[in-house]
Amino acid sequence: MQKNIETFLGCDSEFCDSKIVIFGAPFDSTTSYRPGTRFASRYMRAESYGLETYSPYQDLDLEDIEIFDSGDLELCFGDTQKALGDIENHTRKILDSDKLPLMIGGEHLVTLGAVRAVYEKYPDLHVIHFDAHADLRDEYLGATLSHASVIHRVWDMVGDDKIYQFGIRSGERAEFEWGKNHVKTQKFNFDGLDDVIESLKGKPVYFTIDLDVLDPSVFPGTGTPEAGGVSFTELLDAILKVSKLNIVGMDINELSPMLDASGASTAVALKVMRELLIAVYKERN
Repeated sequence: MQKNIETFLGCDSEFCDSKIVIFGAPFDSTTSYRPGTRFASRYMRAESYGLETYSPYQDLDLEDIEIFDSGDLELCFGDTQKALGDIENHTRKILDSDKLPLMIGGEHLVTLGAVRAVYEKYPDLHVIHFDAHADLRDEYLGATLSHASVIHRVWDMVGDDKIYQFGIRSGERAEFEWGKNHVKTQKFNFDGLDDVIESLKGKPVYFTIDLDVLDPSVFPGTGTPEAGGVSFTELLDAILKVSKLNIVGMDINELSPMLDASGASTAVALKVMRELLIAVYKERN
């Protein structure tokens, strides 16, 4: 792989030397309300240079970590299956090189492409999912491939009691009823996360963060904002806990930067990404 010309701040190591590989999946073709997440990775790279590489929360620096930024995939907006296939293939290349993929969405459906590749390598895969929305519909407006059904599609692979959701505060009644028998859902907050961490020790975990788990007062720049979300410090604390697990794939998604002209939402996303990178790297070394 060739290094991207414009890299995320502090993530400019060579591919062969890196343990974590970043890539962007600029896709939002199934967005059901306000589009724009296709621009997230581009904005995050450009704006990352307003962020310090040093984390005072963890007393570590991105410059001390070997991370490769492979840039954005060129995805077909007219063919969802092809876009997911391209994401899956790129993720597989990273995994085949024994490196950890971090994908920047894009809408939440992009998670499905990455999970397909990770599940292929780790068939006992478990998923930790932070989000405002359950994403458990079997279909949305007749489409089974939608950001509103992505976690149901992930369940199609991993099966019952392998998906742990936190922060959920929106969805159809039918989603919550279906979920009671198939996934573990903690509504509104991160209560019970410690018990989940304990139960998943030593197991392969895919970690997906939909940034709208944050309250819109903290993170308004997203396609479907939902009041009643968590604070930045609550999210950070939860990320630090999850990072202690055997993370084998991860993503951050649903930033729609142009929906927050102040740039604050992009700044929040950048800080979440910095802390996630440092935390996961720290636990793997």
